[in-house]
Amino acid sequence: MSAIKIIGAGLAGCEAAWQCARRGCEVSLYEMRPVRMTPAHQTGDFAELVCSNSLKSESENTAPWLLKQEMRRARSLLLNCADQTAVPAGHALSVDRELFSRRVLEALSAEPLVRVAREEVSEIRENDGITIVASGPLTSDALSGEIARLSGSSHLYFYDSISPIVDAESIDRSKVYMAARYDKGSADYINCPFNKEEYDRFYDALIAAQSADEHDWEKLNYFEACLPIEEIARRGRDTLRFGPMKPVGLRDPRTGKTPYAVVQLRSENVRADSYNLVGFQNHLKFGEQAHVLRLIPGLENAKFLRYGQIHRNTYLNAPTLLNETLQMKQHPNVFFAGQICGVEGYTESIAAGLLAGMHAAARAQGSALEPPPRESAMGSLVHYICHAEAKNFQPANITFDLLPPLDEDTRRRIRDKRERHRLQCQQALQAFEDWWKSASMRFVPVGSETATSKPLLQDFAPSSSSREAPKW
Repeated sequence: MSAIKIIGAGLAGCEAAWQCARRGCEVSLYEMRPVRMTPAHQTGDFAELVCSNSLKSESENTAPWLLKQEMRRARSLLLNCADQTAVPAGHALSVDRELFSRRVLEALSAEPLVRVAREEVSEIRENDGITIVASGPLTSDALSGEIARLSGSSHLYFYDSISPIVDAESIDRSKVYMAARYDKGSADYINCPFNKEEYDRFYDALIAAQSADEHDWEKLNYFEACLPIEEIARRGRDTLRFGPMKPVGLRDPRTGKTPYAVVQLRSENVRADSYNLVGFQNHLKFGEQAHVLRLIPGLENAKFLRYGQIHRNTYLNAPTLLNETLQMKQHPNVFFAGQICGVEGYTESIAAGLLAGMHAAARAQGSALEPPPRESAMGSLVHYICHAEAKNFQPANITFDLLPPLDEDTRRRIRDKRERHRLQCQQALQAFEDWWKSASMRFVPVGSETATSKPLLQDFAPSSSSREAPKW
């Protein structure tokens, strides 16, 4: 049996490699960085997070929580690493980027069935065996051309932006306060409050700021869920106050009042020596960013460690090309995982890598490929990307809208949305666990007689009592 070839050591590729190896399959993991860099990455590290450092909500019975609970039950390496490198972020699971990446690299480097190759891949040959393409939204031009050849159709593109990061020591603490929205979770966010006059001054400067050059991009087709702040602002003077600068639930404890608008800062690492501006991705020139962002109360003398940037995100028209095992319909030896397959978000990308790794290992060993049940979060995410309307397909985050609705009688009987969501999560987790127990390619338990690779994570433990991490 030839080694499974995985292209890309980002979130999805690393998770896929781990899942394949833990099922006894040899893996060749290809990563072009640092030999060839991308417009957004800064290092050659595995699983480098480039936009945010958050894996979204850990609040019980939310859609992101549900997806992560399923991934923990499926022995996700990257989610386990995230739990171990978490930084304070209220009800969200946010990580120390460097420690997270290092933990992933250490685990895969110690895995004897994973061989790492630092080189760019520009060809995909089915006769080479099974391949998982997890090259991410910044797939190189050469590999993009090869994928276009295989798919027989053009790619779809959207453009995404990266949030700025500020040095913690340069924040004026006398003008900010610590709080989490609605006091949900610990007060781990720095909040920069605006009055109306300050907001109007900031808004006018933002609207007048000059965007970075568009180069040869004829049209910047932004993903609606991740718009640059200047694009949001152009839709109306108050749009930011109902979006990334929403003050609701962030009462200032010093005044007892809710500000006119708020910018939230979230810690980048365990040391809390840098913070990113939550939801403040933008496409402004660096000099313009420095001017506009220093109009935020508390950031008048801010030192920016990274400015916002724009980059192209590439993804497949998955409904026309992929089936629910993430294989190409016309090329069953080729799997896709991560953002390139049509999911949006870090957690969703890891989940896609987990499933692609499971399915690739099953195909390599001649076992049945069993997609997760439609009732589960993973199954609903895959169902969306494979059955959405192809003409207007856009990547999706996990939401309750993707899950099957409760039956009509239950909906009539239960009007409370939170209770409905609790029931949906309960049903999803039960369906997922039933599938997991019956799946022919379950994760090989560490320390069992059938395990072919040595234990790596048996010392891992949940970083919070609210997180149900598996026992390794």
